[in-house]
Amino acid sequence: MGVEARVPRGVGLAETLLDLGVPYAEVDGVLAAAERVAGDRTASGLLADAVGEFARDMGTAGGGPDGGPRLGPDLDAYTARAGEVAGPWFALLVLAATRPLTAAYHRGLGVPEEVTRRTLADVGRHMAVHQRRRGTPGLTNTWWLSRHFRGILFQLGRLQFERTRLGGRTGRALAEAGVADGPGAPVLGVHVPAFSGPLDVQACDASFDRARAFFARHFPDEGYAVATCHSWLLDPQLGEYLAPDSRIMAFQRRFTPAWTVEEPDDGSIIGFVFGDPDADPGTLTARTSVQRIVLGHLAAGRHWHGGNGWLPLAPPPAAGPAASTASAAPAEPAADPSQRSRW
Repeated sequence: MGVEARVPRGVGLAETLLDLGVPYAEVDGVLAAAERVAGDRTASGLLADAVGEFARDMGTAGGGPDGGPRLGPDLDAYTARAGEVAGPWFALLVLAATRPLTAAYHRGLGVPEEVTRRTLADVGRHMAVHQRRRGTPGLTNTWWLSRHFRGILFQLGRLQFERTRLGGRTGRALAEAGVADGPGAPVLGVHVPAFSGPLDVQACDASFDRARAFFARHFPDEGYAVATCHSWLLDPQLGEYLAPDSRIMAFQRRFTPAWTVEEPDDGSIIGFVFGDPDADPGTLTARTSVQRIVLGHLAAGRHWHGGNGWLPLAPPPAAGPAASTASAAPAEPAADPSQRSRW
C-alpha cells in the first residue's frame, strides 16, 4: 500500500484533532508544532516514514505464540529521532496524518463512520492519561494507539475489541478446553477503556452483542468464536473484598480462567486505579473503595497478579444460564461480607 504522507496543517489539522478527541486547549500548540515539523526536512521525513509503516501493516493482526512481529511504527523511537522540533506532539502528528488512511480502510470494510470516530478518539483519552500521570500536556501509550490506527482495534460501546491471535500459554489452555485450535488461532482481545463510565452489566452485554455482529459482518473470513481478556479486573483476589453483585465481579464471572497468573503485577493495578504504574503505594491517598482495597492489600504484604480468561462469542442458548457466566471457584470470603464494596 503505497502512500505519500505530508505533515497535516492548518484548518484541516484542527478538524482532525477534534475528531481524535484532542482537548481544545491543546489545538493551537499542536498546530504550531505542525508548522515547525513541516519546515524541518528531517522531522517531516520521519513523519512520512512512520505513516508509511502504518500503511504497510494496515489491517494486519498481531499476536501469536511469540507475540508475533512488531507491526506499525515505534512512535517513541521516531519521536526521539525527531528531536525537540515538535515538542511533545510528534507522535500525535503522525496519528493525525494516518487517520485518513485508517478511515479509508474502515470504509472499505463497510465499518460505520461512528465506529471509526469513537475508536480513533481514544487519542484524547490517552492525552488525559498523560495529563493525570505527568501533570503536563502530552500523549502516552503510543504503542497501544498503534492498534487503533492499524485497523485492528474497535470501540464498540463500553468495550474495545482487538483482532489478534492466541499466544502460547493461552492458546494451549483453550485448545485443551476444546474451544480454539491453539496458539496462533484468531481471537478477539477484550479491553476496558478508562474514562468511559461504569462497567455496567447491560452496557457490557450490549458491547458483546455488537462485537458478535460487527466481526461476523466486517471480517467474515476470520471466524472469531472466542474472546479473551487479560486485566487487573480479573484478579481473583478482588473477590475477597468486593460484593458478589459488584460490577467488577459480574465482569469477572463472564470469563473462564485460562491459566493462573503467579507473577506479581502490582504496577498494573496501581496504574489503572491511581493513574501511574510507577507510583510508590506509600505516597498514594485512597479516595475510592477500590483504591482502599488496592492499597490495603499491598499494606498487608500481599501482591496483585491480574488475571485472564476466555468466553465463547456464540450467542448463549435461550434456556438456562449462559456459558459465558462460568467462573472459577468462589474466592475466599471477606471477614465481614457486609463491608464488601459494590463497585
